[in-house]
Amino acid sequence: MDKLRVALIGYGTGGAVFHAPLIDAAPELELAAVVTRDPERRAAVRDRYAGTELVDAPDDLWSGGYDLVVVTTPNRTHVPLARAALDAGIPVVVDKPIATTAAEARSLAGGPLVVPFHNRRWDGDFRTAARLIGDGTLGRVLRFESRFTRWRPQIKPGWKETADPAAAGGALYDLGAHLIDQAITLFGPPVDVHAELDVRRPGAEAVDDAFVALTHEGGVRSHLWMSAISADLGPRFRVLGDRAAYVTYGLDVQEDQLRAGLTPTDSDYGVTPPEAYGTVGTPGDTRPEPTDPGRYQDFYPAVAAAVRGDGPPPVTLEDAIAGLEVIETAAHQAGAA
Repeated sequence: MDKLRVALIGYGTGGAVFHAPLIDAAPELELAAVVTRDPERRAAVRDRYAGTELVDAPDDLWSGGYDLVVVTTPNRTHVPLARAALDAGIPVVVDKPIATTAAEARSLAGGPLVVPFHNRRWDGDFRTAARLIGDGTLGRVLRFESRFTRWRPQIKPGWKETADPAAAGGALYDLGAHLIDQAITLFGPPVDVHAELDVRRPGAEAVDDAFVALTHEGGVRSHLWMSAISADLGPRFRVLGDRAAYVTYGLDVQEDQLRAGLTPTDSDYGVTPPEAYGTVGTPGDTRPEPTDPGRYQDFYPAVAAAVRGDGPPPVTLEDAIAGLEVIETAAHQAGAA
């Protein structure tokens, strides 16, 4: 079967670190084109993907015979670029957050396939938490705590730090989109949302310190922290059941590995070392729990199957809409919108 020809729009961190290596590693796909005008980024594409065409502008793609377009550009451009691809009859993968509002995301429905890129569903620690919840090791889950916290007291200028609503910057959209999607994946959409959103750092405009609490229909409470100003990072996951807890520290290894040039074809890719395993148990009686391998490489083969009509998409547009509804509710509830 011929490979699907993929055009990647954008070659910043998202394109260079995540999408391009994962597309290149998928046997079903060919990284046929990359859209970027930046000379250094064009040189980086040539060095790593010699057979990939360099394209100056997205408009040059629509009649190019591509089977899939991937949008990994600043948030405000996600919907316009996705809609242009869809109008040309081309399925799209769109980085999170897929849109700035749930209404914008809904506007992409009804045409070719739209797949949001929620790669954190394939984090090793999240996969482990999901396994332990699913097989009953923890018993009935009472509380799910999840953190993406950082210590970045100095502001790094850029669109993610602007308060412009159209930019969808700040911690709630940037980090919260991942945490909210993970919580909904495990426990379903919430029936209640509480949020505390703050701008803490001197000179900051966008939300840089946030807490979101979700109550799910089954009674599980998800407590989600996202911050750029955490002098102590706290546990990545703390899942409390009526039989045992699962606690883990530190982030999934895949992002650092991809930044270092590893790919899913390397034997150590996605493998968490034993010293970084989480623990399972109760006070005074815990054991290390091996972390399931991270599997970002599963995303694009599933996309290829969905494009060909051979399976469901790995993430649906409805999934992204559900997450954006929570983000909008959180912002409104906290008085930030």
